[in-house]
Amino acid sequence: MSNISNKKIHSKTRRENTFESKDYLGTSLSNKILPLPWSFWPKEGRLIMGLIAFWSISGIFILGSASWWVATREMGEGAYYIKRQLIWLVASWSIFYLAININLKNWLKLSGPCLFIGMVLIASTSFFGSTVNGSTRWLIIGPVQIQPSELIKPFIILQSAKLFGQWERINSEKKIFWLTIFASILVLIIKQPNLSTAALIGILLWMIALASGIKFRNLFKTAISGFFIGATSIFFNTYQQNRVMSFVDPWKDPQGSGYQLIQSLYAIGSGGLLGEGYGLSMQKLQYLPYRSTDFIFAVFAEEFGFFGSVLLLSFLLVVAYLTLKISLNCRNNYSKLISIGSGTILVGQSIMHIAVSSGAMPTTGLPFPMVSYGGNSLISSLLIAALLVRSSIESSELLIKNPSNRLLAR
Repeated sequence: MSNISNKKIHSKTRRENTFESKDYLGTSLSNKILPLPWSFWPKEGRLIMGLIAFWSISGIFILGSASWWVATREMGEGAYYIKRQLIWLVASWSIFYLAININLKNWLKLSGPCLFIGMVLIASTSFFGSTVNGSTRWLIIGPVQIQPSELIKPFIILQSAKLFGQWERINSEKKIFWLTIFASILVLIIKQPNLSTAALIGILLWMIALASGIKFRNLFKTAISGFFIGATSIFFNTYQQNRVMSFVDPWKDPQGSGYQLIQSLYAIGSGGLLGEGYGLSMQKLQYLPYRSTDFIFAVFAEEFGFFGSVLLLSFLLVVAYLTLKISLNCRNNYSKLISIGSGTILVGQSIMHIAVSSGAMPTTGLPFPMVSYGGNSLISSLLIAALLVRSSIESSELLIKNPSNRLLAR
């Protein structure tokens, strides 16, 4: 009996040692890979991290359904777009990992130089850019296509947070200098022409300024000025005029300027209550243009119906709510404004994409973050998401700095 008892004791000890070893390995791995052990992350940070992972992975499946048939017909391989998007996804998550391990103060130091580089690249599109569908947004460098107006978004968030976060403490010359830089970037983007991205960035700057406490009277005047600038751009660009007219009455030219919106509305309407089912969209079979990029929501709505669309909007509402919670928990103005700016881009751009697909806004080339095909949009979106996660991490009260500048739990 004593031998049996000893065996049970030894077996129990071995199991406890195994569990302790696994727990130790998990904790060590968490300490080395993450800027803060996962168990010490704020609740909002863990939730937003999970939602971002779910968002980016779901985007691959949605893109797969939207692109498979056309990729098979045009490229001879159904997974053509998915494979390339997966490569960009791995690269984007690598950037995401690096970003959440960099202190926001260091990001703010980088924001100014990166903003100037982005501004130069946007200006370069006027001379060396590739024109697609009447808009010159791309720089082609070897096999890589760069869209500077997408890649500059994270640095506009950072620099505007840096500016408006210390608005009352800086002199007028510095204010005028940075406001001129922001205005110049918007003008350069409008000149491409890319009015939708310019409008999105304008809304971003407006929201960050509002959150910083700037008087609403001044912001109202700015909004009116932005409206007139947009109207002027439409007045002088036939390309944009056609899009506005097709938005007002797409059936006036159903085979021309109104074709995109009509096919998108057909797709959304065909979804009904519960949708046709995953992969069973009919409009993606070469009826709906830009089904993998600018109108990917229409494919989603046809396959998942009204119920799926409501779930998607609810998902975006949860992201917006968590963004607000993170901003309220931030310990300084900079991180608060960065989190608000990040949420504005991720949720605001998604809402604008849905509005375009459903005919609530004029047709524009605005991708759905982490869903539409394109490496530039994916990198930009995940870097912005990383800034949001980092803002949440830095709101934790269990943080100290060690000599290697990594954040650890006490």
